Amino acid sequence: MKFKFIYRHYRIGLLVLFLVAFGSAWASAQETTKVPSVDATTGSPANPPPPKWSVPTLGLDAFDNLRETVVLGQPLWKYLASLIYIVLAFLVALLLDYVVNHWFRRRAAKTGSKYDDLVLELLRGPVKVVAFVIFMNIGLGIFDWPGRAQVFISNGFLVVVACSVTYVAIKVVDLLLGIWHEKIVSPQDKVFAAHLVPFLSKVAKSAIIIAAALLAADNLNIQIKTLLAGLSVGGLALGLAAQDTVANLFGAVAIFLDKPFHIGDRIRVEGVDGMVEAIGLRSTIVRNLDGHHVTIPNKLMGNAIITNITRRPTIKTEMNFGLAYGTPAEKVKRATAILGEIFRTSPKTAELVISFNKFADSALNILVVHVWGGTDMQEHFAEMQELNLKIKERFDAEEIEFAFPTQTVHVKMGAAK
Repeated sequence: MKFKFIYRHYRIGLLVLFLVAFGSAWASAQETTKVPSVDATTGSPANPPPPKWSVPTLGLDAFDNLRETVVLGQPLWKYLASLIYIVLAFLVALLLDYVVNHWFRRRAAKTGSKYDDLVLELLRGPVKVVAFVIFMNIGLGIFDWPGRAQVFISNGFLVVVACSVTYVAIKVVDLLLGIWHEKIVSPQDKVFAAHLVPFLSKVAKSAIIIAAALLAADNLNIQIKTLLAGLSVGGLALGLAAQDTVANLFGAVAIFLDKPFHIGDRIRVEGVDGMVEAIGLRSTIVRNLDGHHVTIPNKLMGNAIITNITRRPTIKTEMNFGLAYGTPAEKVKRATAILGEIFRTSPKTAELVISFNKFADSALNILVVHVWGGTDMQEHFAEMQELNLKIKERFDAEEIEFAFPTQTVHVKMGAAK
């Protein structure tokens, strides 16, 4: 993704971050510099300041003319050294841009992977900015700035670095989510990811910008304890008020990661049996077998026992054929043989069990357990109809009668005296 995309969507957040840090730098610069306390016995400062880092002078202070010539209270060699470092800042930034954009990119092109190209694109901008800030800081550090100016310059460079790091973090989020989105192969998952990925991207980037603003403010000596306390109370109140919404969002993420079902699958959950039509961030839409539109919250889907009927490899059917009690044993054997012949002729028969298993109340019961090697319900119903018609024809031809519920009542004659 291009930088323009991130800048267009998150320039407001980065601008707020810059203004907060810039305002802190200005406020800090207005504070009066404290005079260090002096030890009464020795006359030396009680808390001496740390030694100042020595800036390389490039040997310009060795020239008498440059050292003795003073312009606006500063020797001339400092102006020349500062100018050299500023020019170096631009040159080093251009050099790093050339190295990353040409030398490293040519090497990355030979790998055949696109991820190293994405990493180079990620680091190209921030590397230039950091290098420019380092040399610019050295160049400006040559001068003996007043206390307020030193604070202002230091905080200004801190703001630039904070914005660069925030930009890198935002680009990393785009990179990781982009890679994750590309690895999604299933069309059903792509439909759901089209809703989930933008939401996760906005949440992650918003959290990064808020965290960057708070860290930058803390490093700029802004008192943020009150702000953090207010955010904590507000976050607690928001969490209690929106706990169902958050639970549904986590349920949606759990569905996306575990993939217990896809759009178009037939599932059975919480007493609902039907086809999944849509998976949203708040709920899952199921069309039940009666044609009704059922909305199930995702928090229930995340905790419920889900039966995915579509993913079963076969369809198992149990049938009971009741023969009349007057049927001879030979015809019962013949009936079991006919059932075996008919069901085994089907190429989709994966398993078959036939048993004269019990004497029922009004019939001699023959149990048939048939496993059909397929998952298409329409095809299964059509084939079962053909098999049942063949069974009816063969039983009629063999004069094998089906039983129907009957009840025999014995009446005892004679009245009681």
